[in-house]
Amino acid sequence: MSQTLQLAEHLISLPSVTPLDGGCQAVIAARLKAMGFDCETIESGPESFRVTNLWAKRRAGAHGNATGAQCKTLVFAGHTDVVPTGPQEQWRSAPFVPTHHDGKLFGRGASDMKTSLAAFVVAIEEFLASHPQPALNLALLLTSDEEGPATDGTVVVCKTLKERGETLDYCIVGEPTSVEKTGDMIKNGRRGSMSGQLTVKGVQGHIAYPHLAKNPIHSVAPALAELTGIEWDAGNAFFPPTTWQVSNIHGGTGAGNVIPGSVVLDFNFRFSTESTPHTLQSRLTQILDKHGLDYSLVWTVGGLPFLTTPGPLVDAVRSAIRLETGIETQLSTTGGTSDGRFIAQICPQVIELGPPNGTIHKINEYVALADIEPLKNIYRRTLEMLNAQAAQ
Repeated sequence: MSQTLQLAEHLISLPSVTPLDGGCQAVIAARLKAMGFDCETIESGPESFRVTNLWAKRRAGAHGNATGAQCKTLVFAGHTDVVPTGPQEQWRSAPFVPTHHDGKLFGRGASDMKTSLAAFVVAIEEFLASHPQPALNLALLLTSDEEGPATDGTVVVCKTLKERGETLDYCIVGEPTSVEKTGDMIKNGRRGSMSGQLTVKGVQGHIAYPHLAKNPIHSVAPALAELTGIEWDAGNAFFPPTTWQVSNIHGGTGAGNVIPGSVVLDFNFRFSTESTPHTLQSRLTQILDKHGLDYSLVWTVGGLPFLTTPGPLVDAVRSAIRLETGIETQLSTTGGTSDGRFIAQICPQVIELGPPNGTIHKINEYVALADIEPLKNIYRRTLEMLNAQAAQ
């Protein structure tokens, strides 16, 4: 059994449903300390939802003894928490018992993202075995609050690092980005996410006497029709156009003969770098005002868009994938948000690379055994290339 597979199985066997870490970070920290990493646990959140974060750094030079102050820093980032298993009786094997079937490793977190975490660690071990005095600072940033609210995890660590004046240069997030085979797609950016809750007020009344009431559902309908037809922006070479979607509409008392006094709409923007939260908010409220609505609106910005254009990190990852698999990887900014949105605020180059994502969050989540070693080797090759650049 390969070292990567062995560690991945160990991590999968540790139940770590958000916000629990399940001891995963301690297992990883023990391996890192043996390589000269300084490991720091940063806890955050209330006792009822305590989040465990790990910040580990090894400064350039033998056993991390050099200051590394002028050296570039490469960070591997990820999460040890997983989503709930769902009905365990529907799994072909117990979700926290790593099991092999048909050339696949089954278990909750197999793809999202404990295999990536194992690949991080083993890639670093192999790299340091052949480069004991690297020209790069190496670091890991792990959290147990990525699948949850994401309010006490990576965002807290990034804030702490910024306050300390820590400089990060490159970051690889282990999110499962591939489609059919490890390395066929990487994320070099993500769209921003902004949600809103719109409450439109009316006057409740008897449905048989509409002249004595004001139906807020009727009032908002023309504005809603206009909002669904807007082109918010055209996107660009890296991002698709910004989208606006309504996720929930709540109105009425449940009775069939009562005009509601208000209606509440939940909606979300997924936006490109061509738009900002301010411009989107302004355009939307202008439409609401134009239709004369009596409303209140609460905004939540979940994350800003980020983009890493081709350069040292993207080029190194592309080359590593090509050498290891022969694949010409596709750059993409599609999909949901990730913790990359927080790291991008303090690190200029962030990409996401991990195994295929076809079974993430599903019953019987798995990763193909054939995808595990190539992922570790891609991480190691990327380290070697960036280290060679740093040594010049």
